[in-house]
Amino acid sequence: MMKLAKLPDRKPVRLTVTVNADLNRKLRDYATLYRETYGESEAVAELIPFMLEAFLENDRAFVRARKEGMTGAVQEGRQNKSS
Repeated sequence: MMKLAKLPDRKPVRLTVTVNADLNRKLRDYATLYRETYGESEAVAELIPFMLEAFLENDRAFVRARKEGMTGAVQEGRQNKSS
């Protein structure tokens, strides 16, 4: 058996989303701050996947639910809706 595991699926998936005007302004402002911080311009569309990844990695409930096979998250969601 190889030490290196099989590489994960790296095929990009294109998603189309619509955002409201306020969120669009915030995203453009974020891109501006990114440019001012790092001295390199990046399009909002290039930043969003990394922003989402960081958000998901830091959402404790989501990380815990994935480790538990998501059953806990589904049950918690049902309980919250019925409350």
